Amino acid sequence: MTVLDNGTQGASAAPALAFYGKMLTFSRLQFGTDDLSAIEAQLAATLSGKSSNIPVLIDSEVEQDLSALVELLWSWGLQPIGVVTGLLDAQARELRLAIFPADGKRIERILPTKKPAALRQQVTADQPAESSAASSPEDNAATDSTATTETTLADVAAETLVSAEQITSLIYDQMLRSGQSLNHVGGDLILTNSVNSGAEAITDNSLHVYGRAQGRLVAGATGDKDARIFCQVFNPSLVSVAGTYCLRDNLPEHVIDKSVQVRFVEGEGLVFTVMDDV
Repeated sequence: MTVLDNGTQGASAAPALAFYGKMLTFSRLQFGTDDLSAIEAQLAATLSGKSSNIPVLIDSEVEQDLSALVELLWSWGLQPIGVVTGLLDAQARELRLAIFPADGKRIERILPTKKPAALRQQVTADQPAESSAASSPEDNAATDSTATTETTLADVAAETLVSAEQITSLIYDQMLRSGQSLNHVGGDLILTNSVNSGAEAITDNSLHVYGRAQGRLVAGATGDKDARIFCQVFNPSLVSVAGTYCLRDNLPEHVIDKSVQVRFVEGEGLVFTVMDDV
């Protein structure tokens, strides 16, 4: 087991401020209209509620009333932290929002064509129940009289589906290729194929990669310090758990191309464990 320490120790007095190796993961919202009614309708169709608390960047191809747009996003539980440089720079400075440089190349966001493969249904103890390989802490806390099983959308009546606020894992079977990004909010992200260099896989819970794991691997994207990353063949360009990250050049050499678990430990940073050694 290897511990990567991202903090500083031994200071006799607490400094007024300190820079840490932290990474905030956020979504980028692209706008092609300044019609707030149309934008709100799209938010209503896209978001499952108003409590996601996702940090977002505003990227607009048209002029906006930025103040009104920011208020609208906050009302939907999104947290605008800045804009992509362009038409909105002047308004962003007035509102004290960050201005981020534009990309040379936009990354492709993957939108799975299927519903998440693991929609949970509560069943009584006298019915057969199966445990998920990627079970969450909530699953483990089920009472003796109730068990959790997973089923597909076609097999479940609408009234038995859990609310969007409960954890729902997403299983993705395609290879993530360079320039592609898969971002899942609300549960574990399970990739049965590989993540190529230049791709990224992001989730607010735990991340599982059963192929070769390259590219950017992010778990606990909204700050969940209990999230973990599990990789069959570990060789990422960046790995992050709960905002603490490590680049490829700083990874312990003995974990490269091994079966690895990555977790965050308070006061220690990222902990890398070769699972073959466990």
